[in-house]
Amino acid sequence: MSELKVSVVTPDGPVFEGNANMVIARTKAGELGILHGHVPLVAPLKIDIVRLKQDSGEEWIAVNGGFMEVNGEEVNILADTAEREQDIDIDRAERAKEHAEQRLKEAKEQKVDAITAQVALQKAINRIHTKNH
Repeated sequence: MSELKVSVVTPDGPVFEGNANMVIARTKAGELGILHGHVPLVAPLKIDIVRLKQDSGEEWIAVNGGFMEVNGEEVNILADTAEREQDIDIDRAERAKEHAEQRLKEAKEQKVDAITAQVALQKAINRIHTKNH
């Protein structure tokens, strides 16, 4: 099976540079599985896990929005934020989830910006799910 060159980059720098047999990502239009030779595309990403299937197993990366560009031989992900599974501090992620849930509860009670609290909660849950898969 031919490999894809994969790059996951955030404003803070590269998170992953390497190869994968397949990249699975959730876009705004749905889940996509990318293999070598895939038709070129650019797609906005949802807050979710990007899975990199490799000969040695799977690598999971928590991606919090951004874009994926595919050209048939490469997959470039430009993410707002991203963390590899092994880099996630589960205690910190659990605290962030609790804080976001509290903010969401307060936002509903006070009728303030619930969207910001919902996004923070999605990001925290995504990180926890990536670490605990």
